[in-house]
Amino acid sequence: MAIQTNTLEKLHILEAIYQQGYQSDMANRILDKLIASERDNAQREYTELKTLLQSFEKQHQMSSDDFFHRFHKGELGDDADFFEWSATYDMYRSVCRRLSGLKCETL
Repeated sequence: MAIQTNTLEKLHILEAIYQQGYQSDMANRILDKLIASERDNAQREYTELKTLLQSFEKQHQMSSDDFFHRFHKGELGDDADFFEWSATYDMYRSVCRRLSGLKCETL
C-alpha cells in the first residue's frame, strides 16, 4: 500500500504542475512509453486468462459468465476447480477494466 500511495503522490505532483502550465516533451515521451508498456503487459495477461477461461468453458460446457453467476448463487457446489475458475474470471474482469482504462490516447 505504501508503494501505491507514493505513486499516487507523484502523479498528483505531475498533475499539479501540468495544470499550472508546465510542459515537458521528455515527460510526455516517458509517460507514453509507460502507458504502452502497461497496455502490453495487460494484453498479455488478458490473453493468458482468456485461454484459461476457454479451457474451463470447454471442460464444463458453459460460458464463464453463466458459471460465475451460478457459482455465486450457490448452484454449482464447492469443487476446487470452481474456485479456481471463479478466481480466474475475477482476474479476467479486472484486466479487462485495466485494458479499458489503458486504451486512452497517448499523451
